[in-house]
Amino acid sequence: MDAEAARYIGAGLAMLALAGVGVGLGNIFANLIAAVGRNPAARDQVFPLGIFGFAVTEAVALFALVIAFLILFA
Repeated sequence: MDAEAARYIGAGLAMLALAGVGVGLGNIFANLIAAVGRNPAARDQVFPLGIFGFAVTEAVALFALVIAFLILFA
């Protein structure tokens, strides 16, 4: 196998993490909307936790992107 082909395969595998990130973000915001819909008074307590979950999940996507760029260009 050519080294460049292996790099492309490795970068593609690193991008598979984005599928999990998409599912995770969907779950976070679906549950956030459901929680606020059930109890609107709890919005001030639930919303910061949802944003924290979004930030942590999005960090995984950024790490996967950095790894893919390192595989391709290093």
